[in-house]
Amino acid sequence: MTALTVTAMTILPATSHAQGYYYDDDDWHETEMPVRRTNGIMILGKGSEMRYMSCYGGCPDNGEAYAQTANTYKKTFGRNVNVYLMPIPLAVEFYCPPTAYEWSREQLPVMMHMFDCLEGVKAVDIYPTLSEHSDERIYSRTDHHWLPLGAYYAAEKFARVAKVPFKKLNNYDAYVVHDFVGTMPKFSKDNAIRRFPEDFVYYVPRGVRFTTTYINYTLDGARKNIIGETEPMVHDFFMKYKDGSAAAYSTFMGGDAKIVKVETSTRNHRRLMILKDSFGNALPGYLFYSFEEIHVIDCRYFNRNMIDYVKGNKITDILFANNMGHASNSATWEMYLKYLEQ
Repeated sequence: MTALTVTAMTILPATSHAQGYYYDDDDWHETEMPVRRTNGIMILGKGSEMRYMSCYGGCPDNGEAYAQTANTYKKTFGRNVNVYLMPIPLAVEFYCPPTAYEWSREQLPVMMHMFDCLEGVKAVDIYPTLSEHSDERIYSRTDHHWLPLGAYYAAEKFARVAKVPFKKLNNYDAYVVHDFVGTMPKFSKDNAIRRFPEDFVYYVPRGVRFTTTYINYTLDGARKNIIGETEPMVHDFFMKYKDGSAAAYSTFMGGDAKIVKVETSTRNHRRLMILKDSFGNALPGYLFYSFEEIHVIDCRYFNRNMIDYVKGNKITDILFANNMGHASNSATWEMYLKYLEQ
């Protein structure tokens, strides 16, 4: 893969729950695009603008429990540790056509209720930011994740709330994995999207040094329980994948089942811990200018005591960064609470 200069790439004009658009070889038409659902996945449009999206089924009560978990962390670590809550919307919130509203619940009311429930935790509301940029390629059409550009805008908003330095995208080198088709054919059991791959563009910071140390977990056959771990090892933060690889989103740290520590050349005595699912993997690379250390822990895989870990690594900032599916799932906050006690 070679470095290149990337400008914003337009997709279907859209805002949250906006009117759909349909494209043919002659012109744009303000009419509903074809939409269908299979295996819980909404499939919108056709041809090169076809988009597969996970539906959302949460409710405000789910969001309240997630927010209360962040409150528990704030009460546990006190005034010397900043705690932030940044729920990440699923793509369907911004691109769902009116004809398919009944297939996916609205995420914005749940997010707003989360923020209303916070006590001493700082809200990072990325909804308006992502909505403003929804006509750019911020979510994948072929994968259930957002794209690195969406994570960039979210990281920028977080840095503003956290009051740390942040560099614009022209300080990064852009790399592209061509012909990317991610998880959606597997999730939907529908292969039509394979004929219309997309570019996976990611960004590597210039002018900042960073060293990434991994402790990789071994999981059992069900891939849910940790049964072993490696010694700490230094490896690249950005993994390289060939054109056509379905694993391109694993560019960031190579996946989830691990503890990651990134030491940067930034010197400001700020040490961040990101508590996340796989959506959060795309965030740390934009924060190397912002924190001198970044620790990344997945909501599903952690076998230490969280209190000891935070104190032992002198963490100053904790960011909860889960997509709305995970943020609305009791398994997520139950695991976070378990980590405080195990």
